[in-house]
Amino acid sequence: MTDDALAVHRAFYYAVEAGDVDLMASLWVDDPGTSCVHPGALPLRGTAHVLRSWTVLMANVGYIQFFLTDIDVVTFPRGSDEPTTATITCTENILSGEGMTSPEAFAGGKAVCTSILVRDPAGSRTAGDWKLWSRHASPIADLHLREDD
Repeated sequence: MTDDALAVHRAFYYAVEAGDVDLMASLWVDDPGTSCVHPGALPLRGTAHVLRSWTVLMANVGYIQFFLTDIDVVTFPRGSDEPTTATITCTENILSGEGMTSPEAFAGGKAVCTSILVRDPAGSRTAGDWKLWSRHASPIADLHLREDD
C-alpha cells in the first residue's frame, strides 16, 4: 500500500514540474476541508483554492525540478492491510530558473514537506484511489554558523 501512496506523491511533483494542471486536479480530494500551506504563506482551505494556487504557481515558473530526499511513509491504522491514511514526509531539494537574469543560471532551495493522503471514499480500493488531503511545506534555513557561535 505504501507504494501506491508514494506513486501519487511522485505524480504530484511530476505535475508541478510539467505544469500539468489536469494531473494536479486529479490528485486532490474534492472537499472543502483540504488544505495546503506553501512555504512562507498562510494556509489555503478547500480544493478550489488549493488548485488555483498550484495553477498560478505553475503558470509563473518557467523551470522547476525537485530532488526528494529523506522520504518517510507512515500509514494508518498501523499494521492494517487496508490503511486509509498515509503521511509522507520528505526534503525537497529545489532547482529553479525563476528570478535569474541569465537563461543559463539556476537557483536552489530546500523545504521540508509533509503530505497527508487518504483513500478516496468513492474509490474502489485500487492504487489510484489515494488522494492528497493536506500538504505543508516549510523552507529550511541554510545557516552557516562559525564554530565559535
